[in-house]
Amino acid sequence: MATTRRVGIIGGVRIPFCRNNTAYADIGNFGMSVKVLGSLVERFGLHGLELGEVAFGAVIKHPFDWNLAREATLSSGLAPTTPGITVARACGSSLDNTILIGDKIAMGQIEAGIAGGSDTTSDVPITYSRRLTQRLLAVNRAKDLKGKIDAAIQGFSLGELKPAFPGVAEPRTGKSMGDHCELMAREWNISRRDQDELALESHRKLAAAYERGFFEGLIVPFRGVSRDNILRPDTSLEKLAALKPAFDRTSGHGTLTAGNSSPLSDGAAAVLLASEDWASERGLPIQAYVTHSRVAAVDFTHGEGLLMAPTIAIPRMLDEAGLTLQDFDFYEIHEAFAAQVLCTLRAFESAEYCKQRLGRDKPLGSIDPAKINVNGSSLAAGHPFAATGARLVATLAKLLEDKGRGRGLISICTAGGMGVTAILERP
Repeated sequence: MATTRRVGIIGGVRIPFCRNNTAYADIGNFGMSVKVLGSLVERFGLHGLELGEVAFGAVIKHPFDWNLAREATLSSGLAPTTPGITVARACGSSLDNTILIGDKIAMGQIEAGIAGGSDTTSDVPITYSRRLTQRLLAVNRAKDLKGKIDAAIQGFSLGELKPAFPGVAEPRTGKSMGDHCELMAREWNISRRDQDELALESHRKLAAAYERGFFEGLIVPFRGVSRDNILRPDTSLEKLAALKPAFDRTSGHGTLTAGNSSPLSDGAAAVLLASEDWASERGLPIQAYVTHSRVAAVDFTHGEGLLMAPTIAIPRMLDEAGLTLQDFDFYEIHEAFAAQVLCTLRAFESAEYCKQRLGRDKPLGSIDPAKINVNGSSLAAGHPFAATGARLVATLAKLLEDKGRGRGLISICTAGGMGVTAILERP
């Protein structure tokens, strides 16, 4: 992000993330979005204010949620003259929205805005066959009753009524994200035990963060839930090792399980960004600044790992910022799968990968494990697709505020073979 003025993060809010078909099964994206935006309005005294933009996203949504951001904004307590735009890039959506709002602030187009996202895998759009859709359209086009009856019954079969649920497979490969990650784990020789150990650490770190009160002010209770209900503080390597492979169930070599893969989740998160002048006028302290960002994609249809795009985006962003991979106090790396995180770290350490794929003379090097996801991440908290980016931004901004100064890196892999990354700093 080439800035002309600094972009401040005032703070973020999220509801507890919940396993699908539990606490939020009947609430949907709109209800979760309104709760999060309304909570942000209350926290920062924004009631009745007109902001420059609310950029919100949702990956799984109904057709009537065509502009979820605008509709949720109208119910949030913000002035109804606040615009809203719905943007989605799978798991990177709300980090993308943070970048979008940040760019507008940096260029002076707006003074303040909200970025976020919501997702549900409980309240999903259910569709019907293409043949039934065409039949119903033909009925609608018919000019008289006879024509409508003919269109409705001619050639009709009960099979047309079979419902279709949203799929998670990549359209170009037919493989799920987990299937693709299994291939990555084999390519990079990532063991099952290493994946389970990373998952265990995620749960332990998240539980410890709750116990020390880190999430006070960041998480607002909703529907009787005050903590992410995916969190398992009492899990163990033995329990994780007992789980069967979730994707490759037949070869005998599958390593990805329900325990070391992020679960299907429901939830929402949002962050408030602003110029320094706007924040100062309202007496709102800035936690951190968004200073750089980068997006990249890989050719996963011809052999590259589906979730390896952050390994392309991060070094490009580092070059632009004049930094090395080690120049950070915190690393927030989205845990879609434990194997995906481990593949990314191994690629950074690989001289061959860094030379052949990144064109660098030497590897980017290793990252201190003690600085990675210090409060746990998606394996323990859950991963409502479009909400994860805002969760990471809010978490990292608070970490930097608590530390007093420093720098943090955010990395998110997405469906479609893309990656979204950003740098936050507190001088």
